[in-house]
Amino acid sequence: MEKLVFVSGNSGKISSVRMYAQLKKIPVYFYSLDFSEPNVNDISYISKKKAEAAYQDLGLPCFVSDSGFYINHYPNYPGYPGAFAKRSKVSSDIEKLLQDMRGVEDRTCKFVDCITYYDGSQFVQFFEEHHGVLATEVCGDDMRGAKSNLWKVFIPEGYHSTLAGMASKEKLQYKKENEKKSAILQFLDWYQENRLNEKDLKRLGSFGIQKKKR
Repeated sequence: MEKLVFVSGNSGKISSVRMYAQLKKIPVYFYSLDFSEPNVNDISYISKKKAEAAYQDLGLPCFVSDSGFYINHYPNYPGYPGAFAKRSKVSSDIEKLLQDMRGVEDRTCKFVDCITYYDGSQFVQFFEEHHGVLATEVCGDDMRGAKSNLWKVFIPEGYHSTLAGMASKEKLQYKKENEKKSAILQFLDWYQENRLNEKDLKRLGSFGIQKKKR
């Protein structure tokens, strides 16, 4: 059975992958690598390049996770910052983001997550979107499992609190509502169906996911 490697240095993303992989009984190894991302505002393209670079470095089937944050009516730059949320420092300086958005009435925005798998010959991608609005002030503290600092200013559609500011009950409800469209879960379902045969699944039984660092 092939080794499957998730390549990321984001603790929130690692936590999500670990949880779903254990649920699906799929052994996943974890590596952290530094990537030189192409200067292109395209989540799909960036994710493919990262998966390709990871495979070339490790020589093993691997998958990566990339996210974009799109603000529909960001002043003069609709859809900004997109794939540049981290590099533009929008995610690290959310106070400046809120200042830039002061006076903007339509604050609709969305997260787009992309999972890309590459085995040296085949790319497979899965996407998920989370729509909502940008809050007018920071709400919530640093939380375990958060994939982005932007969770403190993102209010999901149908809710009144930011992701980071939700009460425990709300967080659980939101998680259940969005679990089926999770890009990670979509990928693991595909992987289980297309890469693991019945013999592999029987042999796995209960296992502990191993974490390795390069």
